[in-house]
Amino acid sequence: MPVRPSRAEWRAHARRTNRAADLAPASKGETLRITCLRGPCRLVAALPPLLSILAARPATAARPMITDDARTVDAKTCQVEAWARGSRSSTEYWVLPACAFIDALELTVGGARTRGAGGSTTTDVVVQGKTVFKPLETNGWGIGLAVGMDRHSQAGSSTPDWYAYVPVTFSLRDDAFALHANLGWLREGHTGHDRLTWGLGTEARLTERTGLVAEIFGDDRGVPHHQLGLRHWLAPGRLQIDATCGGRTGGGSRERWFSLGLRLLSARLLP
Repeated sequence: MPVRPSRAEWRAHARRTNRAADLAPASKGETLRITCLRGPCRLVAALPPLLSILAARPATAARPMITDDARTVDAKTCQVEAWARGSRSSTEYWVLPACAFIDALELTVGGARTRGAGGSTTTDVVVQGKTVFKPLETNGWGIGLAVGMDRHSQAGSSTPDWYAYVPVTFSLRDDAFALHANLGWLREGHTGHDRLTWGLGTEARLTERTGLVAEIFGDDRGVPHHQLGLRHWLAPGRLQIDATCGGRTGGGSRERWFSLGLRLLSARLLP
């Protein structure tokens, strides 16, 4: 099943969080004034046992998860993931198309546009390649590698961020429940600093068309972030929508976000 370069969104959000002193609430109409309630987001820590009880159908990582899985887009198919994420300091619009022209090798080229304080705008351009070394099997595990770059228009340097990470996925209960773990490296282009990045995520299908996701992710230099969400197939295997809330663990309302997204999957494009 298809996935996306999940770390790009997190890196962009972390960059803006670290530069929060330069941001102020945007003018009315320029920022989504929807924030995650503190209580629901704190449910993330309690979700793994809950998911193990509720899961009853196959689950696979994709939008809206930041933590990636050890899978690629099916060979000779493509997908497009698009979403908007709003907080009290900015609104982000992302579009990430991905295709696999050969088996187990996925290429993503996309980006984001962000509206910040006072109507200021920034852009991110993301290029990523991903492969799988051990395909995921039912009640088994899989492992892969993703490598990419993210060029940010106003990071104070023309040097892009470079990153790599290893996604590992475990299938449990005949694919009813999935556990994802990521470990990676990030070189910040505007500072030259290296960071160790990580993520842990869980997901499950609650009904034939609806799934529940929860995760926590971060790096070795800051407080981690968490996210909780739902996704629903409008057209199974072709069109999916999702909604999430998240924020920095222990952070205030300014550091919480809400996102809405969709995922479009193609049929086989090449013979």
